[in-house]
Amino acid sequence: MSALDVSAFPRDFAWGAATAAYQIEGGWNMEGKGPSIWDTFCHAKGKVFEDQTGDVACNSYQLWQEDLKCVQRLGLSHHRLSMSWSRLLPDGTTSHVNLKGVEYYNKVIDDLIACNVTPMVTLYHFDLPQALQDCGGWKSTEIADIFESYARFCFQTYGDRVKLWTTLNEPYICAKLGHEDGIFAPGIKEPGTSAYLAGHNMLRAHTKAWHCYNSHFRHLQGGKVSLNLNTDWAEPLDPGCLQDVAATERYMAFSLGWFACPVFCTGDYPESMRAKIEAGSLELGYGPRLPRFSKDEPSPLGTADFFALNYYTTRKVKDLKGACKSGELSFIRDQSAEAVIDPSWPISGVHWLAVVPDGLRKLLKHINDTYTSLPIYITESGFSQIGPVQIEDDDRCHFYQKTLQEVGKAVSQDGVNVKGYFAWSLLDNFEWADGFSVRFGLFHVDFSTPELKRTIYRSGREYAAVISKHRTQTKSKTV
Repeated sequence: MSALDVSAFPRDFAWGAATAAYQIEGGWNMEGKGPSIWDTFCHAKGKVFEDQTGDVACNSYQLWQEDLKCVQRLGLSHHRLSMSWSRLLPDGTTSHVNLKGVEYYNKVIDDLIACNVTPMVTLYHFDLPQALQDCGGWKSTEIADIFESYARFCFQTYGDRVKLWTTLNEPYICAKLGHEDGIFAPGIKEPGTSAYLAGHNMLRAHTKAWHCYNSHFRHLQGGKVSLNLNTDWAEPLDPGCLQDVAATERYMAFSLGWFACPVFCTGDYPESMRAKIEAGSLELGYGPRLPRFSKDEPSPLGTADFFALNYYTTRKVKDLKGACKSGELSFIRDQSAEAVIDPSWPISGVHWLAVVPDGLRKLLKHINDTYTSLPIYITESGFSQIGPVQIEDDDRCHFYQKTLQEVGKAVSQDGVNVKGYFAWSLLDNFEWADGFSVRFGLFHVDFSTPELKRTIYRSGREYAAVISKHRTQTKSKTV
């Protein structure tokens, strides 16, 4: 990465890394923490690689000072973390506050600020309190108001210091993998129905939380609030085939558009998405499946102060002929698009992660042209490693160099207002259904020993050098 031209990046560019509570903290039942849906999902066995769990993970709940050393070694200007809802509020409601949990995040935030690192805090990163799941979880209408109360508690408790908030991480993943495919917690498999309901209630929850901040906290705290949206970039498998072009548009509508259109464009779901779902319902004799936003509640339109993007890969898309002939409801039947990997693209460890850095540049321009001119923070982007540990991770170094080059082009050539880049992840950690078999960290964590020693990868050293180089150039321009 030493050859990377950092002059394209703005003076106040946020150089960060990201983590998530369940993936690193451990301490799953320590000092008053309540169980989350991922605790339940992992403990059920047969759901995760080798039945691994996040019970201990990186043990960041007890080893935060070691994590802070990693943050400092990289020279980060920003660090993204999530709060464990059930560590703060064991049953998910403000009727019982776990003061040990409050104390933990106070220390994390204060330590970061003391090191001149700006925290970006995500309120929800997949780990719903199990007590709320027992009452219906994201399928429950009441969950939006409960989330608003949780958000209000966090704004009141930490908002004097936290100025960058995101409400929900990747609602698409939570909805589809958790409520359609059943391969993520809470493990619900209700094709063609529950994902849309869960997604709708997540948007309602985000909307209420944003309006809560806007009405009660913004004038006092001066922070910004958004939500983290993940999406692939997609292109037609055959650009000359009208069916593939239409399928690509559907693919993007059912992924990015599903959550971006209500927040950034129209206040409602993409017209093409609703039309396709309604047509499928009519054909199979079902009632409405994609909910409508109530006029009695605040609109989701305009409920983001910046665009928070998680990008990992790109797909070629073709029309899924025959999907509509299925007699059963499903998300795939509604979308009627098949995503494939171009065989020329290198693969990053896990089978799904094709490395396509220029896809990120195209996606950034697409967001800027289609959805919003608000500042964009890339809040996750990374390269996985499987098999034997390679501390000298040349492929990951190459990935970061190419990816940051494309981000620089989006800024300098396409005029996209990219304000920051957060590498996923600071540490090797518990990668959901893949357990510890997949490693994304800038620091290796030795999970075979109780000490869980952190060792910097070469990619971490080179990322630190890029940050230092940008900081040095920025200072020289101001002298």
